[in-house]
Amino acid sequence: MENIVDEPAVAYQKRHYTVEEYLEMEKEATVKHEYYQGEIFAMSGAGDNHNWLFSNIFLAVGGKLKGKSCHIFGSDKRMNIPENSLFTYPDISIYCNDIKHIDIDEDTSILPTVIIEILSPSTKNYDRGKKFNLYKDIPSLKEYIMIDSESVSVEAYYIDEEKNWVLNQQKELSEALTFVSMGFDIALSDIYDHCSL
Repeated sequence: MENIVDEPAVAYQKRHYTVEEYLEMEKEATVKHEYYQGEIFAMSGAGDNHNWLFSNIFLAVGGKLKGKSCHIFGSDKRMNIPENSLFTYPDISIYCNDIKHIDIDEDTSILPTVIIEILSPSTKNYDRGKKFNLYKDIPSLKEYIMIDSESVSVEAYYIDEEKNWVLNQQKELSEALTFVSMGFDIALSDIYDHCSL
């Protein structure tokens, strides 16, 4: 079988792992791994721009969600897509109403409303292409947002009333990222604060 990812890299010898084996291995692992159709992939680390972007977005969005029924989580929140078997750790995810978990693991969540990935040189093709296609299988997902760590560029996809994915793209610090499903904006100047571009 051809690997669906360029990065992260395959972490273990080529063999088919069960979900249970993967979850057991993750309990002991010192780095995070993705799981897809029996294969396990190591996830790469993050540079300074990535970390600034994460902090800026997490704080800004977290502030907007105060008092609402939606909750924001960072990259330690493991997510599963039962429809295609992917286990992954999005950079940022937002879950609304009750947070649901898979039956066999209370630390793995399903059904996010929004996923945000911070693009790095090694992962951006995967995040834009194959990973987005896997995320589209999530029945609850309303928005998928990709934020470039090397230039001012935000690709924000949302589902319209006809169930089509529509792209809003911003490339200027004077613009704002609109969270369509959440009903608020975040200025790109706030998102990219402290970043060296």
